[in-house]
Amino acid sequence: MKAHLVKDIMTVEVLSVAPDSTLPEARRLMSSRKVRRLPVVDGGRLVGIISLSDVDEASPSGASTLSIWELNYILSKLQVKEVMTRDPITVTPETKVGETARLMAQKKIGGIPVVDSAGALAGIVTESDIFRLVAQEWSAS
Repeated sequence: MKAHLVKDIMTVEVLSVAPDSTLPEARRLMSSRKVRRLPVVDGGRLVGIISLSDVDEASPSGASTLSIWELNYILSKLQVKEVMTRDPITVTPETKVGETARLMAQKKIGGIPVVDSAGALAGIVTESDIFRLVAQEWSAS
């Protein structure tokens, strides 16, 4: 298999959210665009990442004694910056795909933001991107 670079397979048109976005806004965006993670960008720089499981874990359980209206009000005020993973693991466009795949497997993560030398979000690479590459290489041989 050729030594592909992240820039060969990454998604460059990345959906992102601001740190002060609310959790319901982030959930709606993930749901409507069918993505499981969103980089968090502030002033053009990557500051975190939030996943659908982060949003789910922050949501109240059914065992709460609060009413549905109280729960919805509280949740509507919760911001992404309170739940996101700060300083996420990143790669650069020049990182080898194999190295990225090993890192994702080792850290048990499904996607990694791609940043340029200035720390700006350049893209994202996910396990789906890597699977597509493997399938493409497999069918070509």
